[in-house]
Amino acid sequence: MPTMRKPALALIGVAFAATACSSGGSGHSDHPTGSAQRGAAAAGSVSSRHFSAKVNNPWFPLPPGRTLVYQGVKDGQKTKEYLTVSDETQKIDGAPCRVVLDRLFSHGDLVETTRDYYTQDSQGNVWYFGEDTAELDHHGNMVSTDGTWHAGRSGAEPGVFMTSHPKMGDGGRQEYFKGQAEDHYKVIGVDTKVQVPYKSFDHALETNEWTPLEPGVIDAKYYVKGLGTVKEVTVKGGNEKNVLLAVHG
Repeated sequence: MPTMRKPALALIGVAFAATACSSGGSGHSDHPTGSAQRGAAAAGSVSSRHFSAKVNNPWFPLPPGRTLVYQGVKDGQKTKEYLTVSDETQKIDGAPCRVVLDRLFSHGDLVETTRDYYTQDSQGNVWYFGEDTAELDHHGNMVSTDGTWHAGRSGAEPGVFMTSHPKMGDGGRQEYFKGQAEDHYKVIGVDTKVQVPYKSFDHALETNEWTPLEPGVIDAKYYVKGLGTVKEVTVKGGNEKNVLLAVHG
């Protein structure tokens, strides 16, 4: 799903664009502790798991052809983001992954584009296996690919993005590429009310997300069954925001 602070994802001249995940910091340590270690521990057993590009976890479903439209604020500028689940799959470190295309616009200009790679194990947990990301200037020139990583390359490791049955206190590491991608999360609410332009919901899943790469910054994210992420807002260390505006497909 959209990431507000790290560059959105893709490669110029190659058709792509995708979704990113957000981070945040919490009153927690930068390293998962207690029940939050489950996600990190699960990543260690990745080689023994069976993966599928069919991602149908109810909290983070990725049906091909669906586009989620968001509006928000990033770096003080109003933004519009299109998150499209493609019918494309790609193998990353041996796992078949669903390709999600993320395009971020500011003042009508495409400023970030991403290819995100998600896969689901046989237990219903959604894993994040990497991203190709590009940041563009207002003339369409690529200025950065920072944040790009693929599991299995240069020490990068996948992480659990969403468990099959999230519970209070669950969490762990969603991704790992030293110095580039180190997002963590923790579930802090399982029956939360949330209102966005698209609709109001009474039973959202709420998480805090953070990264040791941006100490002191905490994001709150809200997930709704059947849709995925509906809201993301920085609650400490910034003022970025992204809310669901429309759903197509």
